[in-house]
Amino acid sequence: MRKLDPTMAEQVAEAISVYQTQRTGFPPKAVTVVLSDDTLVVTLHEALSPAEKALARTPEGAVQVQEFHRELFKSSVSLLCEEIRRITGVAVGEAAAEVETRTGAVVHAFTTGTMVQVFQLASKITAATWSGNGTVSQSQNTEDLSC
Repeated sequence: MRKLDPTMAEQVAEAISVYQTQRTGFPPKAVTVVLSDDTLVVTLHEALSPAEKALARTPEGAVQVQEFHRELFKSSVSLLCEEIRRITGVAVGEAAAEVETRTGAVVHAFTTGTMVQVFQLASKITAATWSGNGTVSQSQNTEDLSC
């Protein structure tokens, strides 16, 4: 059986997963890649090792885990940016990473100067339920958006 060529999203997910496993010795359970205009968001689900999860149970430990992953990302971000450029054909303008220690998600947000806010929902929303692209101009955005 002939294997189909992987999509760009699958290639980015695989590259990030391999990177994470090589750098930490612990593979993420899953990797999600979402592209919206010029923003690429890569989420590594359950990417913390059992030791990191245990350490993150205290506020001080959570700070240590977050700082470790920030430094890990910072030390090799140029390699990730180059791999994303190779796969997509588009250079990465900026890159940032954050670890959510409660769930173990690692979020890498790549932008070209925009602010990115990522909300990990408590459960999935089906494609049939989701509608629209959610684009709102500044003049339309008058609501207080609290959780």
